[in-house]
Amino acid sequence: MKKLLFLLTLTAAVSCNTPQELAVMTLNMRYDNPEDGMNNWRFRRERIAGLIRSEAVDLLGTQEVLANQFDDLQALLPGYRAVGVGREDGARAGEFNAVFFRSDRFELLDSGVFWLSEEPETPGSKGWDGACERLATWTVLRDKSGRELLFINTHLDHVGEQARREGVALLLRRIETLRDGRPVILTGDFNAEPSSPVIAHVVADGTLRSAWDTAPERHGTAWSFSDFGQLPEEERPLIDYVFCGGGLEVRSCSILPDTLGGGYLSDHAPVEARSQDIPRYHRRNGKRGSAFPADVRRGA
Repeated sequence: MKKLLFLLTLTAAVSCNTPQELAVMTLNMRYDNPEDGMNNWRFRRERIAGLIRSEAVDLLGTQEVLANQFDDLQALLPGYRAVGVGREDGARAGEFNAVFFRSDRFELLDSGVFWLSEEPETPGSKGWDGACERLATWTVLRDKSGRELLFINTHLDHVGEQARREGVALLLRRIETLRDGRPVILTGDFNAEPSSPVIAHVVADGTLRSAWDTAPERHGTAWSFSDFGQLPEEERPLIDYVFCGGGLEVRSCSILPDTLGGGYLSDHAPVEARSQDIPRYHRRNGKRGSAFPADVRRGA
């Protein structure tokens, strides 16, 4: 009996310390528009949920999710917890930038939202020259091994150049405040291509790196928006991203097909990054071991 208990304890200890791959996906779900015909949400939701399950996604950032879509996803993905609010009122009105995470792997330590505006704590506030209300949803998560990370998801404005520029500046400031030295993942629809000043700004200080640009393995197309196949392939832009920092090493990045089972998933393609296990980090108060010293202000 003692030998059996020893073996069980040893197995549990090894299991807790075995490196686990981390799968992160971002997907603009396309809001539930009755005019989309056969591409309407009711025809796509099962495909999307099936993809998320088949890819064993750990962390999912979503955009353009209305309240009924948020409810549907929660029902279709019972193994996940979700955090999100509507952008128009901080409750149920307007689009959500909801995040989903596997509840069997992660514990939620903290979460919140802020608007990309001059008044980030004011629900429904519209920023600068933006056409729409824009917000970011963030979570601090701890996995079963005790490792923590900051996961943040957003959707930048499709019209306002200043709104995109100032929105990124606000995101980077909040990330610096919220992460407290933790590894960080930023996902979203940035409405900007890789060569744009917007994306250059995101990665400028080295805290974050684009998974698509830095992954040793890349799969799929070089675009993420097709408008349900309406755009000619040579005109389709890459505007959806996974950014990682704080010691997270991306192994591969894939832009998956925007169709599945004979129909479209969305007007955007899913972007998925897979990284090595979450690194341990050093809180800036110096209480925990880390991949880098507390006085070094850098990410990956």
